[in-house]
Amino acid sequence: MGQPNASPTHAKRKDPAKLRGMFGRNLQILSAPYPSISALCRKLGINRTQFNRYLAGESFPRPDVLHRICTFFDVDARILLEPVEALTTTASDLLNHPDLEGFFGREPLDIPESVFPSGFYQFVRRSFIDETRFVLGLIFVKRRDGYTLLRGYEPREAMRLQGLSVAPPNREFRGLILRQQEGVMALATHRDTLSCSFNFLSRQSSFQPNIWEGYAARTIRESVSGNRATRMVYEHLGRFSDQVLKTARRAGLVTQDAVPEYHRRLLRLDQEFR
Repeated sequence: MGQPNASPTHAKRKDPAKLRGMFGRNLQILSAPYPSISALCRKLGINRTQFNRYLAGESFPRPDVLHRICTFFDVDARILLEPVEALTTTASDLLNHPDLEGFFGREPLDIPESVFPSGFYQFVRRSFIDETRFVLGLIFVKRRDGYTLLRGYEPREAMRLQGLSVAPPNREFRGLILRQQEGVMALATHRDTLSCSFNFLSRQSSFQPNIWEGYAARTIRESVSGNRATRMVYEHLGRFSDQVLKTARRAGLVTQDAVPEYHRRLLRLDQEFR
């Protein structure tokens, strides 16, 4: 008599080691914007040693701990099964209102990976609040529900200088990227749209396909102190890597000598921005 056929459930069962590896990779990506893993563990209420085991793909969290992680990073339990960049949810079609037909719609939302790839970007621009220093930051770009989205965090020191809370929810900004004739534009906002910024970027050249240059502008009233617009450079770092971690650790308000030389050239610091 032949052996009985394997059940469909058994045939579809995932390899636990692969699931742990997927969760560990996703957790590494979600944790990258935080320069201190110890501080992140304290916010999550998770033992650092145990968190390291999650990152290394050596163990799964308990259901209550998984819920805590998902709530903190604003994701769902599919981070156990799918790459975090591919997770999708049902969303409203924000830009296809009949009154906007022909002005927004699908065309500006259609951004091929070859035009502006997903992954991590290092960005640098002159600080709006301290012209002697520069903002060196890290953002993550992903595709979700047909949109190209970005997410990042303001430097702690920049928030302190403005008398604002440095808690992660207040530092976080998210945005939408749209295709333009000569590049892409990004509209980014803090939680509850308390402040917004506009970025325009175009690819630097075919010889530097991972570099975009342009400018950033913030939506504030005209003031006698500080600028409202300045040049900006983006550098695509790809997926999670040592370079991404290095950028996350040194992100913040920095002096000119901490800005990569090539980025300084593109920022044209000796020329007034117009």
